[in-house]
Amino acid sequence: MNITQQIDMLIYSENKQAYNALKELLALSEKSNILYPYFNRFVEMMNNQDNSYIRTRGLRLIAYNSKWDIDNQVNEIIHEWLKHIEDEKPITARQCIKDTIIIAKNKPELIDVILQALEDYHTIYDESMQNLVYKDRQKAIHHIRQYTW
Repeated sequence: MNITQQIDMLIYSENKQAYNALKELLALSEKSNILYPYFNRFVEMMNNQDNSYIRTRGLRLIAYNSKWDIDNQVNEIIHEWLKHIEDEKPITARQCIKDTIIIAKNKPELIDVILQALEDYHTIYDESMQNLVYKDRQKAIHHIRQYTW
């Protein structure tokens, strides 16, 4: 299966197949820039209004490919990307919060913007998720601040 087919699986497949494709694509993204040309596809996925799983997959692939971002595409969409730390679905928000650490490490010029977004917190989840999201934010802030020393 080629890369384009794997990316298509992220959008059209059942969640288990899509998750397996995502794991493979994230592993590829850690090792090489082979997926960077698909950046705009990942942005489209991030903006999917109907499916939070697709949004999460796009957000994650953007974060992982920030390492290879020679064209500063992440810089151009960072505000849009950061909106998902308060995604309507708390699972998507929690994953996005965790992935802020990856972007901060790869794109130190975005650290201030990322920290500001993490610190400007609005309560939008029920109590059970609220505490988890708060802890995720605090952990991410702690890790990101370590990059500024």
